[in-house]
Amino acid sequence: MECIFCDIIKREAPSEIVYEDEDIIAFLDINPINYGHLLVLTKLHFDNFLTVPKDLLHKLISKVQFLAGIVKRSTNADGFNTMSNNGTAAGQRIFHFHFHIIPRFENDFKFNLISKSYDDNHLKNISSKMKEFIEKYQGQFDG
Repeated sequence: MECIFCDIIKREAPSEIVYEDEDIIAFLDINPINYGHLLVLTKLHFDNFLTVPKDLLHKLISKVQFLAGIVKRSTNADGFNTMSNNGTAAGQRIFHFHFHIIPRFENDFKFNLISKSYDDNHLKNISSKMKEFIEKYQGQFDG
């Protein structure tokens, strides 16, 4: 399995690492949306958000919160985005789960998202399906 992030973790690929502990690593994105764009990930390889064990995910999100403040302060950003892409349809290109922390500045760029509207039937249908899955799987994820 080829994974550039695993290679970075093993120091077999170059990167500018800004944070590291026994479980988490963070380094600058080599193709940043804005300068200071940081990638934060677990050192263990997991393909996507749904495969990361809960205890490790808690550690990861705690570091993302801490590092988002560092990114904002060190770049003098007006704000920041935190995001992860999960699956090809969502734009995931490297299948080692990671968060992006992207510093944002007034008038830098706008996400061009196209919102949809529900009709009542579709809204109830989607909601009903979600509630069914919650009932079916909730016990597997409760703490």
